[in-house]
Amino acid sequence: MSIIRHYFPGNNTPEGFFSYYGYILGQREANRIICIKGGPGTGKSTFLKKVGQRLVEAGESVDFLHCSADDSSLDGIIVTDRKIAFVDGTSPHVIDPVTPGAVDYIINFGDFWNDKKIADCKEDIISYSEETSRWYRTAYHYLAAAKCIYRSLSAIHDEGVEVSEIYKLAADIIGQEYQKYDISFKSGKVKKFFATGLTWEGNISYVKSLLQNMKRIYLVNVPEGYNNSSFMNILMDGAVYRGFDVEAFYCPMDPQYKIEHLLVPDLGLAIVTTNRWHDLEPWEITGEDGELREITMIDINDYESVYFTEKNAGLLGKLGKLYAALIQEAMDALAHAKENHDIVEKMYIRNMDFEKIDKLVEKTVEEILKEV
Repeated sequence: MSIIRHYFPGNNTPEGFFSYYGYILGQREANRIICIKGGPGTGKSTFLKKVGQRLVEAGESVDFLHCSADDSSLDGIIVTDRKIAFVDGTSPHVIDPVTPGAVDYIINFGDFWNDKKIADCKEDIISYSEETSRWYRTAYHYLAAAKCIYRSLSAIHDEGVEVSEIYKLAADIIGQEYQKYDISFKSGKVKKFFATGLTWEGNISYVKSLLQNMKRIYLVNVPEGYNNSSFMNILMDGAVYRGFDVEAFYCPMDPQYKIEHLLVPDLGLAIVTTNRWHDLEPWEITGEDGELREITMIDINDYESVYFTEKNAGLLGKLGKLYAALIQEAMDALAHAKENHDIVEKMYIRNMDFEKIDKLVEKTVEEILKEV
């Protein structure tokens, strides 16, 4: 059965656009990595969608890598069983071949456009592109302001939560899930992505699509702003030190340090955090493939002092509203960025030869499927 997953390899964050594209497929792991070059509106995303869908119809498992600038667009696909990746290698996630011809190849969509007609649009393309960049900078400033509020929320919850109980909880899960496995001489590998995207359409989560092959799922409900980094890192290290590869999905508001969701594919194990920004109910992740999941519910609120929570309820409420307002302002700015980006796309679209791109889709799919 083909497995179809969705997630974001990069994201809009308080630090600007943050990329985990380097984790898509490693050089030694991959059979092929195809870097796609070309401007906006040149058909890269359409090409990726068509190739991905055709391969799914042929029974292949495919990961669809979404664009945080526009969730309806793709920045890549991975044909997982064949270890083949197609990746958009243009700004802001510039990727260039590391071992050209051995692993990495390039498809240049500039071969499919009318150079002269696009050159005639030079001034408009530059002006709208500059306006797009200005709106992105504004969005990132709002997100940076939101992160200051986020840190205040985190500080309050950190003071109220019984840290020793959280460590005991992590130890209990390790004992339950990892106890029968010895520490390995060879550590497992860690891949890093985002299950949730901060986009112009709002907060988009694909965590449900990641749980299809997971047999045991811990749903960990956390207060808004609570920093569960230590808890998740302990669980990740427990798997990695025993030689298991993991997939860590990070929080866009803290893209380098805060893991929101953790998957240990070889164990069929997932630890998923939920809150108002990425809510997930047990009934949403059971029974799709006909197999039962073992779901354990954990509520971090149970480990927080009731007195402390009540004492700070007013402040937490004010900070929560301010945080949500700043996130909304950032998303509004991202919407303005998209408006200008769409105008640039249209200038390219009307000067592209999409018949040639369709032929390339057919040729690409045929070549992949004929490989043994």
